[in-house]
Amino acid sequence: AAATTQIIAASWLSSRNSSSFNSLSLLHNNIPINYYTMKFFFLLATVTSTATAFTTGFAPSVVTKSASAFSFTLNAEAAAATTNGTDKKKVIILGGDGFCGWPTSLYLSDQGHDVVIVDNLSRRNIDTELGCDSLTPIQSPSVRVQAWKEVSGKDIKFVNLDVAKEYDLLVQLIKEEQPDSIVHFAEQRAAPYSMKNSKCKRYTVDNNVSGSNNLCCAVIDSEVDAHIVHLGTMGVYGYGTSGGEIPEGYIDVILPGGREQNILHPAYPGSVYHATKCLDALLWQFYQKNDNLRVTDLHQGIVWGTNTPQTIRDERLINRFDYDGDYGTVLNRFLMQGAMGVPLTVYGTGGQTRAFIHVTDTARCIEIAINNPPNAGERVEIFNQIAETRRVRDVAEMVAKQTGVEANFLPNPRQEAAENELDVSNKKFCNLGLDPITLDEELFSEVTEVVNKYKHRCDPTKILPASFWNKKRAEECATLDPTSVKVEV
Repeated sequence: AAATTQIIAASWLSSRNSSSFNSLSLLHNNIPINYYTMKFFFLLATVTSTATAFTTGFAPSVVTKSASAFSFTLNAEAAAATTNGTDKKKVIILGGDGFCGWPTSLYLSDQGHDVVIVDNLSRRNIDTELGCDSLTPIQSPSVRVQAWKEVSGKDIKFVNLDVAKEYDLLVQLIKEEQPDSIVHFAEQRAAPYSMKNSKCKRYTVDNNVSGSNNLCCAVIDSEVDAHIVHLGTMGVYGYGTSGGEIPEGYIDVILPGGREQNILHPAYPGSVYHATKCLDALLWQFYQKNDNLRVTDLHQGIVWGTNTPQTIRDERLINRFDYDGDYGTVLNRFLMQGAMGVPLTVYGTGGQTRAFIHVTDTARCIEIAINNPPNAGERVEIFNQIAETRRVRDVAEMVAKQTGVEANFLPNPRQEAAENELDVSNKKFCNLGLDPITLDEELFSEVTEVVNKYKHRCDPTKILPASFWNKKRAEECATLDPTSVKVEV
């Protein structure tokens, strides 16, 4: 009976979209069974979910939409019901004007949380520095929050503040706002930019590490028991260095003398940017141990997509879309290039296996994290924030099949293994209700539509890689000519 229930649920899930829905009413509409039978399936699925928790050793390492996702979805609805009821939180979002921060701010506000955005607009300044704007025409923060007020009736406060430099103002803000949670996106987020030159390397370290340290000190000095939620990266683990499935933050080891211990997973960064995230991780560990700070660190995969159910409600709310060699994430680059008839820029053999997550799920994961904080005195909570893993050349093949544009295998500007495997656990988020969005051609189409609408804003000279990990990589890429790229108008 349990197997039959899972088959029915899986069949039904495969035909639904990813928006919110009422489980029982949709079951009634899709499966011709009476009310009492529906209740039986509902209860049985819940029991099946409980039983699954005792057999996780047999579960796939990366959980996506499946029969077991039926019970996860029910849990997600229960969590949403709580949020839409009385469990509102005051949330400060550091870096709330950015690619992940903006849609997360709107999502949390839409869910009923009281949101304050803090940003110094450094990413917009980097646009000016690089001479490359977002493909989408993003509005100023004041226009954005006013547009959100008009379409939702909800207020979002914006504060222009540099977390890494304006410490006293940060402490004052935390005292005034008394947040339940502080979400930390306020870091230079691009690995290529962090390797561009010495200036960019130094800026990345100064901004990212100082900002994280300032945040910890500010929470302590403000005497506000705020839960810190930090957006980290899967890159802290390195790629293929665990000898098996990458666990969520902590790994079991055997020390000399046969002593068994569970320790923080060893760091193996692949860029200055990734190194700052590793340093962040050590700061969280120290301040949790020393000052009982409550911290959740989210090791996120590569983000793809651009719009969310909130950002599409008004043109003024549109999210940024980066397509250049420094800030464009790999799948978004491919989708943009395919839509414009540009050969897909695959670095090296394309054998790098990476973790992926849709930008909509980034926002969902943040809310799950703030609704499930560690207790005071508990160690740093760590989640692997991913939906699935894919090899880069396989992703390129998916896009090439959809767009008819061939892949162009370029010399790799990065110092990294040509091929690697990547097996990652993401059970924590799934067990807390996440039903992750996986790579899907229909969702590819949504991104392609955005690209087609704004492709007149593209500067084709910014498409090829412009940052190189070391002199050897720069020499190998010396034949790349940015002016050779032509786009279909």
